[in-house]
Amino acid sequence: MAEHSRHLNEAARTVALGLRRGALEPFWLMCVALCIELPVFTLAFWFALYGSIPDGNFQPFVAAGWAVLASLGYATGMIAVNAYRSAVMADGTAFALRTVICLLPPATALLLLTPVTDTAVAVWATALSLITAIIPTRIGIQTAVRWVIETGLVARRAIIAGGGEEAERLIRGLNQRPGNDIRLYGIFDDRDDIRSPKQVLGVPKIGGYGDLVSFVRASSVDLVIIALPFSAEARIRWLLDEFKVLPVEVGLSNYSRDYSFEQPGRAPVLAKISRSFAPKCRLTKRIFDIFFAICALILLWPVLVITAIAIRLESPGPVLFRQPRHGYNNRIIEVLKFRSMYADQTDRAAKKVVTRNDPRVTRVGRFIRRSSIDELPQLFNVLRGDLSLVGPRPHAIDALSSQQERFSQIVDGYSARHRLPPGITGWAQINGWRGEIDEAEKLEARFEHDLYYIENWSVWLDFRILMRTPFSLLSSKGAY
Repeated sequence: MAEHSRHLNEAARTVALGLRRGALEPFWLMCVALCIELPVFTLAFWFALYGSIPDGNFQPFVAAGWAVLASLGYATGMIAVNAYRSAVMADGTAFALRTVICLLPPATALLLLTPVTDTAVAVWATALSLITAIIPTRIGIQTAVRWVIETGLVARRAIIAGGGEEAERLIRGLNQRPGNDIRLYGIFDDRDDIRSPKQVLGVPKIGGYGDLVSFVRASSVDLVIIALPFSAEARIRWLLDEFKVLPVEVGLSNYSRDYSFEQPGRAPVLAKISRSFAPKCRLTKRIFDIFFAICALILLWPVLVITAIAIRLESPGPVLFRQPRHGYNNRIIEVLKFRSMYADQTDRAAKKVVTRNDPRVTRVGRFIRRSSIDELPQLFNVLRGDLSLVGPRPHAIDALSSQQERFSQIVDGYSARHRLPPGITGWAQINGWRGEIDEAEKLEARFEHDLYYIENWSVWLDFRILMRTPFSLLSSKGAY
């Protein structure tokens, strides 16, 4: 992050510094609300059954099972009707109406499926239990969500590409929009101060178009809005091409009727540009990574121990090798590997490509590189959150091909592969694209496979790649 901010002017660097931490995603509000409501309503349903079923027929654990199912049914309904959107939770009437609608089916099912002798008693017991749970829960959630919205914690952080009249029209439209959740932090424009003033309705111009990519990588913004007239088609297309390497949402002010920027796909030119790593993806991928990384460490700890002993016995020096590499959104991470070279010949900057029979590589190192055992310490990177189990492989910051060419010189837009967190294994690796880069075609093939993975990511795809990885390691082609 510091590397990217060095390329910015002082104004942009100051703003980026204040945006290092991302805003609270509305998705997490939904998760918190569910964590509160599921146990509360499960307990309410249990008490409804307790008050409805005669003592002789009441079975606590069976009732608990029914209560859990009813509560899950209620939560599913609430999610289906978008009741956990922050704007809905802040509106007491809308929230209460959706709650009643979603509670009726599971409450009715409980009455029909349980052996009650007095229907009136059952109805009153159910109503009393649910009302007792609803009122304080609703008041608490509504109060908390309103506070979160008013303080701007869930606001989408945005910057504008383009100033002047178009930016002024955009800012006025946002200010007049009810429930606006977009906060503007700066304008980027190359035009002079006459055509594009230093400040538009209180929003300062903090850089030019060339600073946009560095600013997004140095900060945590959610949205880039292009505020340019249709006549500037060439400039718009150039900006869209630049933004393809960024994991942020992009909007066009001229394509938005209500300035909500919630469905960028409505603009044909934005069809292929969307936020690659949305909050739901992050949570799902993180759970997947932690679970399988722990499983892998439990299974492979003897291999890690034996490898560490072998490295230490063969040559003096540390067992682990640490190397800075590009991570998510081009940020720098430190990747762990088993040391495979003689300690005094390690290449932290990856200036020289490892080739067949490279004299710098030890005998143990040659074996662990071919078998990819040297990558196993990266499981700790996964637990730390720097890496994912599956994703585009992280390359060294100044990685060079065998022809001493930088990867970014070989493939245009190479950093677009950093729109998802890097991984220990990936789609390119299981398809045979690993090891030395001695031809431009090899890097281009890797890049194409990485883009395919990013654009088609799913948990199922991650699982398939993970299961195929051991079989892909049987071929040591390209790994020295």
